[in-house]
Amino acid sequence: MQRKFSFIILILFIALNISAKKYIVFYLGGQSNMDGLGYVKELPKSLNQPVSGVYIFHGNSTKDTFNIGGEGVWDVLKPGHGASHSSTSEGNNLSDRFGVELTFATEIQKLFPDENIALIKYSRGGTSIHKDAAGPFGCWEPDFEVGSGINQYDHFLATIKNAYSVKDIDGDGEEDELIPVGIVWMQGESDAGKLEWANQYSANLKRLMDLIRAAFRTDDLPVVVGRISDSGNSPTGKVWKYGREIRWQQAKFVNQDGNAKLVTTTDNYTYSDPWHYDSEGYIDLGKQFAKEMSSLLK
Repeated sequence: MQRKFSFIILILFIALNISAKKYIVFYLGGQSNMDGLGYVKELPKSLNQPVSGVYIFHGNSTKDTFNIGGEGVWDVLKPGHGASHSSTSEGNNLSDRFGVELTFATEIQKLFPDENIALIKYSRGGTSIHKDAAGPFGCWEPDFEVGSGINQYDHFLATIKNAYSVKDIDGDGEEDELIPVGIVWMQGESDAGKLEWANQYSANLKRLMDLIRAAFRTDDLPVVVGRISDSGNSPTGKVWKYGREIRWQQAKFVNQDGNAKLVTTTDNYTYSDPWHYDSEGYIDLGKQFAKEMSSLLK
């Protein structure tokens, strides 16, 4: 009788594991053009609705030196995960803005129709990688220490820990498996203030991407980088003083990495202010990120 009971338990265990879903996971990170300043009210009807089948964990954005951030919950992707979004361990406070996550997810769904898709997002406007460029916004350099020593990389790690601590992200009562497959990175403007910062960007980006890959325990995790551009909306005709050098450094990183791609369509976007793309720009940027990510995954 005992042997028969143990056999039944074994069969049930196998059945539950067979039925558990596997989700391919993409991390979205960077500064304000990853936060997203598109207006939800300007979305076409086809995008201004939940993205069925796609789940997102959006870690709460937090300043350096504050208590560890990254709180959030898994939920179906909806418009409102742009700038001014906030979250707690209880739920999301959606904003009136959106970023690349909407069209990235919908395009990935089209390109990989047999896959379940999950996004983890943690970004913060104004943040740099170079420690001297941090200013009041924050820094991604893991060894950057001000005050308590907590920085953006710490908040990223907390976001990942919180996201992966949830065993059933879709709430169907079965444990899910999260498989990291890619990193989407939109950042670099804050490192364009001084030539010294800009000239070190490729090396700093490599260090950071390698550490993010390590956090996901996946060597050579594909990375797609968005090339920064310039609105020209400045008395000098250039918002980012050493933006050209950052662009060159981004290309250098991609060319030397071997498993990375660069999105360059940002040169074609119009801006809603001197620093941020308009709604149409974010809609297209998400599609371009998905296209380049697909080329790496296939």
